[in-house]
Amino acid sequence: MISREGSHDRAKPARSKNLPFSGRSHLGILGLTAPQVAAADRPIPSISAKADKNARAIAAENPDAVVAAATVCGTGYNLYKAEQLPDASRLGTLFVYVKGSNPASNDAPTCAIFDNSTSGAKWMKLKLCSNYTAEGCASDEGNFSQYAGPVYRAHGGCGTVTALMKNTSSSSTYLVNAVRDSTNCN
Repeated sequence: MISREGSHDRAKPARSKNLPFSGRSHLGILGLTAPQVAAADRPIPSISAKADKNARAIAAENPDAVVAAATVCGTGYNLYKAEQLPDASRLGTLFVYVKGSNPASNDAPTCAIFDNSTSGAKWMKLKLCSNYTAEGCASDEGNFSQYAGPVYRAHGGCGTVTALMKNTSSSSTYLVNAVRDSTNCN
């Protein structure tokens, strides 16, 4: 079991979660070190029918990571979006999962996770905003060696997701500064 450690601020104690990931301590979800297994033994990620080709490619390359992140979100979530951030150098990977057959709907329950692919803890913030102004945003921030999140919105479809990463909370330089649509609603 890998634990996720992070602290949010001085008023809250550090938290730790035990997750069902196979991998080496202090690496993100995609930093798996398990030996290669036959394709028949690999988990099959649940992918939304409306997922883009980038999400499908990441799922094909890293099915263990996609399944592990979905497990963190909970039952019934399907991969909708996966993006290496800030680019192919992949300091982190943003995962967006949805429930239901129409993820472009405003009513799609949505979950996001921002994986830390670096070799150590970074200050990270993940924010998922609903398209419904009354529902607002959910966020998770702190120093994480594994990932930020999960964050949820009951009506997260057509909203936005923000992934930020810096070396420390006081650093003025962002390693990752990405704002994306949570689902494609055009």
